[in-house]
Amino acid sequence: MKPFHIQEKEQRVKYVRALERFVKSAAALLKREDFDYALFVVRMQKNYTVLSKVPCVGLDSPYTRALEEYVNLILGTIGKESEPEAAWELLLKEANAIQKLKTSSSYKKSKHRSAMYNDGY
Repeated sequence: MKPFHIQEKEQRVKYVRALERFVKSAAALLKREDFDYALFVVRMQKNYTVLSKVPCVGLDSPYTRALEEYVNLILGTIGKESEPEAAWELLLKEANAIQKLKTSSSYKKSKHRSAMYNDGY
C-alpha cells in the first residue's frame, strides 16, 4: 500500500491532466474556422463524462484553479440557452487567457542581458 501523500499526489496529477485535456479539446474546437456550436456542445458533454470519472481534488496554483473555473464556465454556458456567437467569444477569450497564464509562468531568459547594463561609457 502506498503512503497517503503519494496517493494524494497521484490523484491531483490525474485530475489536473483530465482538466487540461478537457480545456485543450475545448480550445481546439473554439479556434477552428468552421466552428459549430451544436458540435461543440455535444463534444463538451462527452468530455465532461470522462472528466467526471476522475475524483475532484483541491487545487492551489492559479493556473489549475483557472482550469477548473473554465470547465465550470463551459458547463454553465452549455447548460443555458444563449446566443452561440456571444458564448463563442466569451469562451475563446477565456481560453486565450488561460493559455497566457500558463505561458507567463515559464521563465524566459533575456537575450541581450549585457546590453541592458551598457550605458554608453
